[in-house]
Amino acid sequence: MPQAPTPALAAFLRRLPKAELHLHIEGSLEPEQLFALAHRNGVPLAHASVEALRAAYDFTDLQSFLDIYYAGASVLRTELDFEELAMAYFARAAADGIVRAELFFDPQTHTARGVPMGAVIGGLARACRRAAAEHGISADLILCFLRHLSEAEALQTLDEALPWRQHFIGVGLDSSERGHPPEKFARVFARAAELGLHRVAHAGEEGPPAYIESALDVLGAERIDHGVRCTDSPALVQRLAAQGTPLTVCPLSNVKLCVFPDLASHNLPALLASGLKVTLNSDDPAYFGGYLLDNWLACFEALPLTPADAVRLARHSLEASFAPVAQRAAWLAQLEQVAAQGV
Repeated sequence: MPQAPTPALAAFLRRLPKAELHLHIEGSLEPEQLFALAHRNGVPLAHASVEALRAAYDFTDLQSFLDIYYAGASVLRTELDFEELAMAYFARAAADGIVRAELFFDPQTHTARGVPMGAVIGGLARACRRAAAEHGISADLILCFLRHLSEAEALQTLDEALPWRQHFIGVGLDSSERGHPPEKFARVFARAAELGLHRVAHAGEEGPPAYIESALDVLGAERIDHGVRCTDSPALVQRLAAQGTPLTVCPLSNVKLCVFPDLASHNLPALLASGLKVTLNSDDPAYFGGYLLDNWLACFEALPLTPADAVRLARHSLEASFAPVAQRAAWLAQLEQVAAQGV
């Protein structure tokens, strides 16, 4: 029978300095904050109460989640809204032992509703600066394109965001994976590379291993977001291990969206055993039942993981971050100190 981590192990997991590399900031919008913003901005909601909204979080797949996710994002209207949204996340991140956060944001979700690009990026960028000052968290932004929309729209979005180029470090690809292969976005990722932006992409969550290969070969992705379907291709697993390509795995999300039937069935141990650079992340924590430490605790309850695995996962996250080398080195030294203290 699975057993919850002991208080000592739970405290150890919390103390480990770690990075969160797969977090959609719109997906951290808790129902209480959603209702407060809806009231402030005069936005009508389909659900009558916080409880009714939470009850709707019974997803059958990625698309059923996205339908509610986009409806929830409609309450975000002003620069202050985005700043408050991110600050609520950073408070939880600090409590979870996060020293580095790379936040995904979806500008198309907002500009399509008439929200100015500057309000989105300005609010989030201000929160990132406050995260450093108030919580000691290093934070940066990654602009994501919605893959169910066209590449032309993605290119337009990138161009519209360039006046705020100093506020984001990379681009990503998210939203509905099925039927939208990475190569659909070859030109916009090439443009991002020319601009010196980091590139990441969702692949191999619901899509096949071929999508992971395309993300690497066509988009030049430096990290694969999710990537759990890689185990369907032993050759791909070997390649990912040899290249040291990080996978930003989101366990509670995978269960909530029915990628795995339960956490005990998750392939995280197999990914680690294959020598892959796996990291743990929370994805859309307000919708999927937990923030980063919740994911760690749930995995250590359901899966045969050890404190050494915990140190390895934390090390992977710090190494895979896009923070400056010197900063990563300082965190890794801090990690070794915590590891040496043991559980």
